[in-house]
Amino acid sequence: MLPEPEPEARAASARLAERVRAELAADGNWIGFARYMEMALHEPGLGYYAGGAAKLGAPGDFVTAPEMGTLFARTLARQIAELLQPGDAILEFGAGSGALAAALIAELAPERYLILETSAELAARQRARLGSRAQWIERLPERFRGVMLANEVADAMPVHALAWRREGVMERGVSWIDGALAWAERPAAGELREAAHRLRVPVPYESEIALVARAWMQLLAQRLERGALLVIDYGFPEREFYHPQRTMGTLMCHYRHRAHGDVFFHPGLQDITAHVDFTALARAARDGGLEVLGYCNQARFLVDCGITELLGDEDAGDVARYAPLAAEAQKLLSPAEMGELFKVLAVGRGVRQPLLGFANGDRSHTL
Repeated sequence: MLPEPEPEARAASARLAERVRAELAADGNWIGFARYMEMALHEPGLGYYAGGAAKLGAPGDFVTAPEMGTLFARTLARQIAELLQPGDAILEFGAGSGALAAALIAELAPERYLILETSAELAARQRARLGSRAQWIERLPERFRGVMLANEVADAMPVHALAWRREGVMERGVSWIDGALAWAERPAAGELREAAHRLRVPVPYESEIALVARAWMQLLAQRLERGALLVIDYGFPEREFYHPQRTMGTLMCHYRHRAHGDVFFHPGLQDITAHVDFTALARAARDGGLEVLGYCNQARFLVDCGITELLGDEDAGDVARYAPLAAEAQKLLSPAEMGELFKVLAVGRGVRQPLLGFANGDRSHTL
């Protein structure tokens, strides 16, 4: 049982549902799931990331690594410091509450810390927290040198939902049926159909293809003149993403720290995500002329970057300070928490030295 939202939130969700219904009425009562996901997350004033409700931390719907404390950022800073050159900038996509930016700025004091945030509401919170220490930009620079960061960003990009049936590959979309939003299917076409046919999956089978994330990676490849992009998110390489036993895909919703699979539950009030296909991102990066610099699980990356050294430098006798850091490290590194499911992919151009975070556990060969 999921908790019911407050009346004001319910009313906002109903308004978003009406906007979806209006678009359906104009498009023959069908839109692709990618479009629905875009509206549910980003519709101005009503989408999940465009509304005013708390999203991160205890009062929100989920917790990201930077929200747990500063240990994650301090460890990540070691890798970033290795990559930065004089005149370089750090560019963070989707900076959430600004926690990661605040910690990295304190640790690295970069010449420029740029934030590209699509949510006006989150950008306002970031500005209140960071002030003049960061600079907000509305579009990707034509040329960029430095380090780009995407921590739990790719999983929230709209995905196309598909179903492999005996009659062929179907695109899963949304219709208004019996007074409610519901799944509906039609034959896949164009680029989506071609991408689906390249995958070998059993029938029947349901999953997602992230065309938006691939296009995003190709755009970054065009703009990255020198430096690296670090993508940190939960997901798999292609052979695991489309594993024969993962027959229902990876779509997941997060609402008040509960994970569930109902994508139509109060649209606009919950996060909708899909796991990241890291093989697809790496392939798009290579197609754009970037080099894969490393890929491994989060635990291996953080250990190689020295998280245990940072924890070891703390005074274990100071329980009030040490206990939260130890708990943070446990969540970041444990295979049962974030250590294995979360991965780190590094791609770049003009980076000659091996990267610290992949010194002992690089699994790029699995992509």
